[in-house]
Amino acid sequence: MADVTAPLHLSPQDRELLFSEARTASTFTDEPVTEEQVRAIHDLVKYGPTAMNTQPLRVVLLRSAESRERLVRHMAEGNQAKTRTAPLTAILAVDTDFPEKAGTFFPDRAAAIRESFTDPEARRRVGQLSASLQIGYFIIAVRAAGLAAGPMTGFDAEAIDKEFFTDGRLKTLVVVNIGRPGENAWFPQRLPRLGYEDVVTEL
Repeated sequence: MADVTAPLHLSPQDRELLFSEARTASTFTDEPVTEEQVRAIHDLVKYGPTAMNTQPLRVVLLRSAESRERLVRHMAEGNQAKTRTAPLTAILAVDTDFPEKAGTFFPDRAAAIRESFTDPEARRRVGQLSASLQIGYFIIAVRAAGLAAGPMTGFDAEAIDKEFFTDGRLKTLVVVNIGRPGENAWFPQRLPRLGYEDVVTEL
């Protein structure tokens, strides 16, 4: 039974796996990432909080060399080699028409949900925020699967959208390489983090 008086209920090993020892990977082994692993990752991500349970994140997996090359040419130079050689790469995008799916589980609320997002700017803002929350969960879920994540924002988002999302519905937010960490996967030192006093204010 968990000690309810402890500050954290995760074991030290779990804290290291998910947070304190987890790092952004730059190289990967050639061990495949299985569909079973990706499904297990999704089964965690889907429980992350989003506005009105709208779940606007969409994931496009690139496994084949052909699909990977279509992406690599739109990546920043420093991200090309790692993206080309990772066993799996995911484009994480926001569905700009997310209200259309939001009523799937509650048909009686579907019209009200759509009505809440008729303003394009509100739809864009809420969709991007909620999808970004899900991206955070995605990275943690990759780690929970015993894999390493290499999230990147160094790319031409508009070009990727034109390459992969020709109907304009999906908008690229982050690209993540996924796999087992390879040789020299990490920077030599972890970069510093802000302390509690730098971040937290209590009123």
